[in-house]
Amino acid sequence: MSPDIPDLGPDLSIVVPHLNQPGYLAAFLKALHAQFDMARVEVIVVDNGSRALPRKVVAPYPGVRLVEEPTPGPGPARNRGVAVSRGPLLAFTDADVLPAPDWLPRLLARFEDPGLAILGGDIRVFAADPADPSVAEAYECVYAFPQADYIARQKFSVSANLATRRSVFDAVGPFAGIEIAEDTDWGQRAARLGYRTVYAPEVVVQHPARRTLAELYAKWDRNVSHHYEAFARGPAGKAKWLAKAVALGVSPILAIPRIARSDRLSGARSRRRAFRGLLAVRLYRARKMLAVMLDAGTRTASTAWNRQ
Repeated sequence: MSPDIPDLGPDLSIVVPHLNQPGYLAAFLKALHAQFDMARVEVIVVDNGSRALPRKVVAPYPGVRLVEEPTPGPGPARNRGVAVSRGPLLAFTDADVLPAPDWLPRLLARFEDPGLAILGGDIRVFAADPADPSVAEAYECVYAFPQADYIARQKFSVSANLATRRSVFDAVGPFAGIEIAEDTDWGQRAARLGYRTVYAPEVVVQHPARRTLAELYAKWDRNVSHHYEAFARGPAGKAKWLAKAVALGVSPILAIPRIARSDRLSGARSRRRAFRGLLAVRLYRARKMLAVMLDAGTRTASTAWNRQ
């Protein structure tokens, strides 16, 4: 670069935590670089303790940096990415997603509005074989990542498709550690400071569905532990927690209309599998909620998940 031309830095920094998913990461980077002029975008892949660093995956892509964060958890990994990034806009996603072909242009178009502080895009789940999803995949296609609901009701965006201004991130502060649901916590802290998260349905990433019930159970081991620490405080909180656990056990029958109407499934077999998955997951969640309430030792799953 000529010394007379200042380096203004990128317009956008994309932070991507990574842990033992080189195949997914390769697909993500390929999809990202196929859709946009990357000259004004930097991508920061933050490895969080993989068995092998994905150097060969990252190497073919200019503008992609690989850094390491030894502290376990996606929150610390994202914080590390922000710390070394340069863009005035920050986008957060995951190594195992596939961005839609127009994800970046649509995201940047949204931030042409100077009043936009935080954006949460859509997250669409897909099965390995959409014509023949497993029980777990069928369930996830209906129920995973209800981003619009999270933003409207709980004031946060899932960090698989989250973007904000650096000034807002600096005001809200870093993501929390592995002991809590870091994206929920960050979004709700932002809301308490007066920052509004806007749902952008046209800003799309796709996320693979979990294929087995065991994977779903592991997810809920983490989530239930996180939620207990956040919500079941004091006698009133514990009473509400117990009531929710009981309600979960009897709720699947009420979900039949939603599964029947879902446009994310096709065919009666897929819908039957989605209901079987729902029944299994909600009964498991109810048992897990009772377990963490009665035994503090069962909550340690929330601090060990990404080193298993």
